[in-house]
Amino acid sequence: MQPAARVYVREFGLAMALYVVVLLGSVRALQSLEPGPLRIAVTLLPMLPVALALMAYLRFLRRMDELQLRIQLEGIGFAAGAVGLLTFAYGFLENVGLPAFPVIWVFPLLIAFWGIGTGIAARHYR
Repeated sequence: MQPAARVYVREFGLAMALYVVVLLGSVRALQSLEPGPLRIAVTLLPMLPVALALMAYLRFLRRMDELQLRIQLEGIGFAAGAVGLLTFAYGFLENVGLPAFPVIWVFPLLIAFWGIGTGIAARHYR
């Protein structure tokens, strides 16, 4: 594994471990909190480690060579296009009675399609 990848795996792994701890803590704390600003703040606490993970990824992008950066760009483009098309189409389907699409699934969909797109791009450049 390249040094940049090792640093990324460490930073991302720590952010995800922190995410699990904060998520579990916030879920537990929410059980005893009354509605109000504190409850909203505690609900959003897991976003802090997610932001740390994003910053780790952005630092990783800056350390990549041109080919790896191109592969990532194609993966991101594929993900944005696929999720855009899917959610746009589903928006039309909501007009004919399908249930509303939960917005919380947009980011996981982006990540999943980014993985698919990155795999396709990496295979293309072999």
